[in-house]
Amino acid sequence: MTPPAAPLPPGVSPEGADGVSAMAVLAALLDRSVAQIAEAAADARWYDREAIRAVSDVWDNNLFPLFRAAHSAHAGKRERRALAALRWMAGISERRREWMTEQAAIAGYDIGPLLPSAEPYVPGRDYRGRVMAPLPQVVTGKRVEELLPDYDLAAATVSHLRVERAGRDLTALLQLAVPRRFAVEEGGAADPALLNVSLDRVTEAAFGLSDTRGAVLDPRADGIVISLGAGGRLRAELAEYWCDDRSWYRSAAGRRADAVTPPRDDRSGRTDPPPQDGKLGADADAAAVLLRHVMWEIRSVRYPGEAGRVPVRALCRVFEGAGAAILAAGSAPRAHRQAAFRELIRAWADRGGPVLARSFAEILRSSAGRDDLIEAGDDPVRAPAPLTGTPRPPEPPRRAALVMAAWTAARTGYRTDRPAEAQLHLALPGRPGAPWRLRTLSCTEPRAFRVGDAAFQGPGALARTGKATGPSSLDLHRGALHVATEEGWSASVG
Repeated sequence: MTPPAAPLPPGVSPEGADGVSAMAVLAALLDRSVAQIAEAAADARWYDREAIRAVSDVWDNNLFPLFRAAHSAHAGKRERRALAALRWMAGISERRREWMTEQAAIAGYDIGPLLPSAEPYVPGRDYRGRVMAPLPQVVTGKRVEELLPDYDLAAATVSHLRVERAGRDLTALLQLAVPRRFAVEEGGAADPALLNVSLDRVTEAAFGLSDTRGAVLDPRADGIVISLGAGGRLRAELAEYWCDDRSWYRSAAGRRADAVTPPRDDRSGRTDPPPQDGKLGADADAAAVLLRHVMWEIRSVRYPGEAGRVPVRALCRVFEGAGAAILAAGSAPRAHRQAAFRELIRAWADRGGPVLARSFAEILRSSAGRDDLIEAGDDPVRAPAPLTGTPRPPEPPRRAALVMAAWTAARTGYRTDRPAEAQLHLALPGRPGAPWRLRTLSCTEPRAFRVGDAAFQGPGALARTGKATGPSSLDLHRGALHVATEEGWSASVG
């Protein structure tokens, strides 16, 4: 005998809460995610890598709960599972909750009645019971004053600086290796702490290799100015900071937090797993596995070296409307439900074309044990070489748009010495009528590195000297970006 279904929460009916269906909202959030990612990747000249990463990351632990909810044709059970999934999703962080509220509103839903009140943030402790540094906080004059007794910013060195497009805005990430002013425990961390500062809506940026020692944080009424070394400067409308320091609990700020932070056993925290209620049929499970792997692939743009490799735009075209399609397949009569998911997978493969279809088939084979869902043909036969001789190689691009410029100091990690590195993302023009494409370049031990905000003003003349495999330089917007290397580049510009 089947046990009775658990009752829905108070105020929630099989049709939703206050007329808002949790299942409809959950499906709409997936569709909004695909649309957001597509918009962020639509034009390589205005690529927004962080938006792509953040939105795809939502679905790491939330795709299977969505499929389990949609898989139930029983309205009450579907709504209860979707509601649990939404509430778990919103409980990750206040930022996640704000994103859900905003995107649901764009899709025409008020998510407020579906979510409980947000819980206040409570500082945490690690497994040893030591208080941990807080989550990112807005940089204010008061917080800078609290930092100075613990960390010597004047003696800080730049560990990493990245200036990057976020659509029409500029962002930056600054990592400072800062000496501590407090004693660490015997045998504790001997390396400097890392102070991370993220800046949004950057209006001024200037950095070169003479600007790596010393930092001044100057919050102002209209934003923040950070001075670096001899002449480095970052200005932005908003900045947040967080400390990466295992000995933070011994700092003055750490001792103050320790006095008011509940013991580890009593603190509130995220320990519950994502909702697991509901089983999927074999074909629905395969569809969930495929889509989650695609989201993982898209999320891999968080690694700068991967950004130019992932076909984000093509994947978004394939999975446009996936939320509504999953809901429709899950709502099919029980006898036809697996066939509906099977046809959905094949529709995605058809929409992706031969190259993506082969990729999808490999995912299903290796991760779902299914090699019967997609008929992936062989690689297309290459056209024979022309009889008139070897074709001329394409001309190297004469124009480019800077999307990201980063410099990382030499460091030691995992017992490995790593040299200093410069890394660039350039948007390059394609063939006539084709979209611009993203290209990743890097070099080790750059002998010159200079970047200013003028380098991000859009496409400009690209000047190069030397060869990609040896001493060479790259210049954009008349020196606003200038990088020179003796070791050569990771790839050719073209």
